[in-house]
Amino acid sequence: MNIFFDVDYTIMGADGSLRQNTAKTFRKLVADGHKVFVWSGVGVRTAEVRRFGLADYVTKVFQKPLEDFEAALPGLGVFTPPDFIIDDHPEIVRFFGGFICRPYYFRNRQDTEMDEIYQTVCDVAENGTSEHTAYRAGKRRAQEDT
Repeated sequence: MNIFFDVDYTIMGADGSLRQNTAKTFRKLVADGHKVFVWSGVGVRTAEVRRFGLADYVTKVFQKPLEDFEAALPGLGVFTPPDFIIDDHPEIVRFFGGFICRPYYFRNRQDTEMDEIYQTVCDVAENGTSEHTAYRAGKRRAQEDT
């Protein structure tokens, strides 16, 4: 799958820290055959990807559409269809499908979100769905099925 991660409050906190287990999750997703992309509503965040040592796992970095999600993709240079979105803003996840994560603001050693995200991706890759309460199949997927 083409898996798109948001930056602010998803993988990076307000304090500038990287969410626990992000690099490990990216590494495992790539090893499983998925492609990992990073995007942000505030622009292309290549510097953050490099600073956190994620560049080896990330296929490409984009600006994220904030409205008209599907129609906005080509104008942002996104020609790879998103299959699974991880974001703290539910609207884009509800559209494309994926995982609505709890916002990450500050370093927290108790945070297990990346482990839950990885397991949910595995469930969807294997079964086409997940029972996790943060998983959404997405309107786009439902439209493609009709």
